[in-house]
This record gives sequence, structure tokens and C-alpha cells, in this order.
Amino acid sequence: MTQLLVQRFSVPLEYPVYFTREVFSPQNRALADAICRLDPRRRQRCLFVVEERVAELWPGLVSDVRSYTSAYGQMLELAGETLVIPGAEACKNDPQALGRLHARFETDRMDRHSTVVIVGGGALQDLVGYAAATTHRGVRAVRIPTTVLSQADSGVGVKNGINAFGKKNFLGTFAAPFAVLNDPNFLRTLPLRDAVAGMAEAIKVALIKDPAFFRWLREHTAALSRAEDEAVAQLVHRAAELHLNHIATGGDPFEFGSARPLDFGHWSAHKLETMTAHRLSHGEAVAIGIAMDSRYCVEAGMLAEADAAQIITLIEQLGLPLWDAALEQRGPRGLEIVRGLEEFREHLGGELTVTLLEGIGRGREVHAMDLDLVQSSLRWLRERALRAGASGPALASALP
Repeated sequence: MTQLLVQRFSVPLEYPVYFTREVFSPQNRALADAICRLDPRRRQRCLFVVEERVAELWPGLVSDVRSYTSAYGQMLELAGETLVIPGAEACKNDPQALGRLHARFETDRMDRHSTVVIVGGGALQDLVGYAAATTHRGVRAVRIPTTVLSQADSGVGVKNGINAFGKKNFLGTFAAPFAVLNDPNFLRTLPLRDAVAGMAEAIKVALIKDPAFFRWLREHTAALSRAEDEAVAQLVHRAAELHLNHIATGGDPFEFGSARPLDFGHWSAHKLETMTAHRLSHGEAVAIGIAMDSRYCVEAGMLAEADAAQIITLIEQLGLPLWDAALEQRGPRGLEIVRGLEEFREHLGGELTVTLLEGIGRGREVHAMDLDLVQSSLRWLRERALRAGASGPALASALP
């Protein structure tokens, strides 16, 4: 005889996302209020983890952390000395980094009511967020993202992870942050290349969700290409807003299904990052992936040539790449970049589902891609890059 019990429950999730300046100024209560909001009568134990490069660009940052927690001493208590560690994609590739963080969390007696405050770019947020999520099944993590990409996209989302077995984010969790604080002041010290690279995710979400935002990006291309402060702050705010809205209303915040609507241009981007050993940043790889899939949509009869032209032109005018020599790499089974489709399907855990475009602001999910059209799209991109003057060894060989 078979008996069946079906358990069903839901857990509401809520986290604030602050847009504020001078987050560590003693006059700014936002961070203290964010950490203490659920139990303001109890001092909250905090451990700060700061990206090494951010600490170098902001020499007073570690002392600012001490001064801030001292100013709010009735609310905050340092669990230990601020931990300064390397960031960028290398930290997600370091097999020892996770263990070192876990060891520090144990030494500092971090528990489920303690808070790890993560100050750094998206890769550091991924690594430390994963370490926090897997300590006591979930230590609170407050994110203070410091790059355009992390403030506009990954830093406000619910994903954490590290790279393993040559695959991006092979290990990871879905764990909502306890709070996010976006301070545009951190963006002022970014190299122009990094600032512009982060804008690729804004292009992506505009193309999928908001044609008005895409028009705004086109109208402000000159200011954005120079990473002007106010233009970048507006880009970050709107892109983050669209990302948050999708998580809340998209119906699948933890991606239990086989679709990832916000990953337009990403099936090739993730593979391209690995193929270039992260010489291309995530944003740069996404820009190439967006250009490639936009052209594919034209070749497949889904997208008007004029719409694709607007997308490609925006990418070029911002100073983002359209092409990289790695796109021509070949293995035993042909073009290596095409293997990204299979890895994308594995990452989803089901059938292949790729978001493509049928218009600016209108995505369409497909479950197969024509490899002949993928190759013709690559040929078109290479020729476009050649015409734009990106000549040299990267463009010397020819696709079949």
C-alpha cells in the first residue's frame, strides 16, 4: 500500500536595495539601518570583507569601516578585523579561497544572526556570498557592490557561486542578500574599460524588458562612453530596477525551470570567458554575445535588420568589443564556442532554452539554434569588426 504526503509551503523574501552616497560616512545611517532593521534593540555582529583592489583605490577604506562601526557602536559590533582579499574572476577560480573564508567565519564565530558585509565587485560578491550561504546554512550577507556591472545587475540578484571544472559558476547557491547598498562614488575610480564593460548588462536588460531604456542608452551614449558620473548612476538605477522587477514578477526567481530570460547573449559569453582565460571580462564577453545573438536573430528572420543595426552601433559607440580571436578556436568537434550551447543546457538542468529577440524590448525563447546560422553570424561580425578597423592577428584567419 502506498501512502503519500505532499508538503507545500512558501517563504517570503524581502531585501532592501539602497542607492546612497558615501556609505561609510558616519552621517549616513543607511548601512547601520540595513543591518539592524529586523532587531534594532540588539547589537549586530559584523565582519567586513573588502576586495583588495578597492582597498588600494580607497586607501582609507579599512579605517572608515572602523570609524563607521564605532560611530554606531550601540548598533554594530565588529566580529573581527576587516578581511582584505583579491577579487576579480581569479578569486572564483581559486580552489582554496572558499575554505579560507569558511575558516575565518568559524574563527570569528559567525552565526546565522551575524552579518558579512561584502565590499567589492561581482566576482567577490559571488565568492563571499557563496561562503556565507554555506556557513551554518546561511549567514546574512550585505552587499556593497563597487562596479557598474555588480551595482546594475549581479549585486542586486539572488545568485552566488564559484567556478569549477573549467565551467563558470559550476558551484553555487540561490541566496538572497540581506540588503544591498549601491554607492555610485565607488564607480569614480573604475578604469574606463571596466566601467563601460559593466554597461553590457544594462543593454541586455533593456533589449529584453524595456525599449524606452534602450532609447535612453542610445541618447546618452556619448556620456556613457566617457563614464560620466550622473549618466552612469542613472544607468545603474534603471538596470537594477528592471532586474529586481524580473526577480519579483518573473515567476521563477530561483530558476527551477529551463529558461533564463535575463541571460540574452550569455550562452556564448560564459564560454568565451573560459576560452580566453578571462582575458575578456564578463561584460565584454556579454557585449560580444549580444552582438552575435542579435545578428543570429536577423539571419533567422526573427529581428529586423534596422533593430540589429541599432544594437550593434550602440555596442560599438560605447567602446565595447564585437569580436575576439577566440571565436575562431576549433576543437575535435568544430568551433569551440558552439560547445557553449551544450554547457548552457547543462547549467539549466533541462532542455536548451535560449532567449533571443524578435524586437527591441521583446524576447522570445527558443529550444534550438541553427549552427549554420551561428557560423554565418560569426562571419558577419568578423567582417563588421574589420570594417570598423579592428584589424590584426585576431581577424587574420577565416571562418569556414
